[in-house]
Amino acid sequence: MNDKFVLEIVPRSLDDQAADALRMQILSGHFPPGFRLIETRLAEQLNLSRGTIRAALHQLTHEGLVTQVLHKGWTVTTLTLHDTWELYTLRNVLEGFAARLVAESISPEQITILNQALQHLSDAVVEGDLKQITDADFSLHKAIVQCSGHQRLQDQYKLIEQQIHLYIAYCDTLFPDLTVLTVEHEQLVAAICSGDGSLAEQTARNHNADGKIFTRHAQTLE
Repeated sequence: MNDKFVLEIVPRSLDDQAADALRMQILSGHFPPGFRLIETRLAEQLNLSRGTIRAALHQLTHEGLVTQVLHKGWTVTTLTLHDTWELYTLRNVLEGFAARLVAESISPEQITILNQALQHLSDAVVEGDLKQITDADFSLHKAIVQCSGHQRLQDQYKLIEQQIHLYIAYCDTLFPDLTVLTVEHEQLVAAICSGDGSLAEQTARNHNADGKIFTRHAQTLE
């Protein structure tokens, strides 16, 4: 495993930059579930202090991507079968409600936003880069929530969005034919843009509660 990676310097705090770099490694699968995160090694790789790395790891722990084990340090979170059940059922509720809200007050601007997000996903699928596909998949679902106009819904979604991102990354690897992702998301966006709230919510719930995908994912954890 190549442990070297580049931290892009931007005008943000070092804590946030370190968290961004580590988050990227986790979501890309470079740091797999259960991978031990050693402060001294990460500090050397990023040329940062251990205190900065520790602050970043605390941030990722709050996001649910990292687990701190007493006297054993930090590891990348492993989603248990119960974890995956909670995430996929919670997505079912939150994203289903968001899809209904967007559909019931859909605007031309929102139609453009959703179709652009869909196009990014479609392009990523054509390219075949799983990291890009995962990011575009997550971005489309996040765009639906952001278009809902429901601030408290957005706040609740933000609390678990990185765990959802991680869950999507896991699930997208289970599709034998990734072009199916494009078709399923086309159906979701079309339902929302139709203006039919009930149809949009049901389509979103069906999309997120794919029993076959959940079952295959569960089998990988057994």
